[in-house]
Amino acid sequence: MADTTRQTVLFPDLFPKPVHVTFSRDPLSSNGGAVLLAARDRQIGLTEALADCMVDRRQAGKVDHALVEQMRQRVTSIAVGCPDGNDAAKLRDDPMMKLACARDPQKGASLASQPTLSRFENGVSRTQLLRMAYRLAETVVSEQANRRQGKQRPRRIIIDLDPTCDPTHGVQQLTFFNGFYRTWCYLPLVVTISFDREKRKYPIAVLLRPGNAHARSGALALLRRLLPLLRSRFPQAHLYCRADAGFAAYDLFNYLDREGVRYAISMGSNAKLKELSASWMGLVRRLVGLHGRKITIHRETTYCAKRWDRPRRLAYKAEVVVEEGKEPRDNARFVVAEMPGNYKASGLFDFYYGHSDMENTIKELKNDLAMDRTSCSRFEANQFRVLMTLAAYVLMQSLQEHTHDLDLLKATMATLRDRLLKIAVRVRSSVRRIVLEFTTHHPWSTQWLDCARSIGAVPT
Repeated sequence: MADTTRQTVLFPDLFPKPVHVTFSRDPLSSNGGAVLLAARDRQIGLTEALADCMVDRRQAGKVDHALVEQMRQRVTSIAVGCPDGNDAAKLRDDPMMKLACARDPQKGASLASQPTLSRFENGVSRTQLLRMAYRLAETVVSEQANRRQGKQRPRRIIIDLDPTCDPTHGVQQLTFFNGFYRTWCYLPLVVTISFDREKRKYPIAVLLRPGNAHARSGALALLRRLLPLLRSRFPQAHLYCRADAGFAAYDLFNYLDREGVRYAISMGSNAKLKELSASWMGLVRRLVGLHGRKITIHRETTYCAKRWDRPRRLAYKAEVVVEEGKEPRDNARFVVAEMPGNYKASGLFDFYYGHSDMENTIKELKNDLAMDRTSCSRFEANQFRVLMTLAAYVLMQSLQEHTHDLDLLKATMATLRDRLLKIAVRVRSSVRRIVLEFTTHHPWSTQWLDCARSIGAVPT
C-alpha cells in the first residue's frame, strides 16, 4: 500500500515556521469508524442475508471475492461517503475497508475492483431483488421487535408511503420524462414504519419505478408483503397508513379496509370538495378581513367519489394564510380517514401531518447516502443500488440507536458519519491481534467509545 515515491512538499512562507508535508508509509485510514458498522452488520446479519439471496454462477476455483464480501464492500463504501463503484479503485486497499470485509487489514489481498463490482451489481435478477427486499424488511422488523423486548409493546405501527424524484442523466432503462417534476427521472417509492408517538422513522423498503409511474404504482404489492411481516412480530399492534394525495384511490382504500388498517390519506381538491367547504371558506375569509391574521377551521363530513363502493369519512381544513406584503391565500386541505372515533377533524390533520417527516428521511437517503446515484444502464442494477443504499442507512440508523448522546440521536446521517465513521486511524496487525490507534484529540471520542461499548465492545 505504501508509495515510496510520494513527494514531500513544503509551505515555506504561510506560517511562522516552515510546514513540511509528507505521506506516511504506515497503514492509515480515514474510515476508522467502519469497525462499528462491521460490528452491527455481524450482529444483525444484514449483508449476509442479502448476499444469501443471490446466486453465484462463477467457477469456485476462480473466485477471489465472495458475494458477501462484495456486498459488505459496497454497503460500507456507501455508508462512509463513497457511493460510486469507481471509488473502489482507491478504497480496495484501505485497511479499514479490508477489516470491514473480514480481510486482514495489512496482509490481506486487495478488495474487489470497480469492474468486479460492476459485474456484481449487474448480475442480479428480479427474483433475487424481490428476495433481498423482503430479507431487508424482515431484518428491520426483527431488529425493532428485539429492541422492544421487555418493554411495553407498541400499540400502533404507522406505515408511511411517499414517492420521490430521482433525475437521470444518461441512457438508463425505463427512465421517462415526468411532467410534474419536469425532468427525465425514476420515481422511487419509499416506505417507512414508526411506532406509537415516536418521531423516528425506519425505512423498510424502497421500490425503484419508471419515471412515468403513477404515485401509487407498486404500493399494494409492497403492503401485501409488509403487513403479514409486521403482524407476525407485533401481533397486538394496530396498523396505520399515511400517504399523500397521489395514493387517494378506491383500490388502496378497499385493500386497507379489508385488512383492518386505519389510515389518513390526503386528497386533492375537486369541484365537489370545494362545494363542501365553500361556506366555511367564506367565513374564514371574513374573519381574516376582520383580524388580519391566519384563521383555520377544521370540519368533517362523509364523501363518496364515483368509483368508491361506499362513503368515507372526510376531514377538511378551511384556512386562509396571511403573509406580510402579500394578498391572503386560500389553503383548503382534505384528508380521507378511517380512524378511531376519538380523532376529531383537527386530530386527523395532526395525525396526518406526521407524514411530513418523510421528507427528512428521503433527504438523508438522497443527499447523505446518494440513493439517487442510479447511473447503471440496467434497471435491475439500479434497483440493486437503491437496496444497498437502504442497507447502509439501516446499519447507520442501527448504530445511531446505540448511542446515548442526544445530539447524535437527532443527527442526520451525514453528521453521524462525520462524528463516528470518518476518523483517522493507524492500523497494526500481528499474528494475535489487530490494533486500531485513534487520536485522543478526536472531538467525539467519548461518544465513539460509548457507542462501541453499547454494541458489545469490552474494556481491556
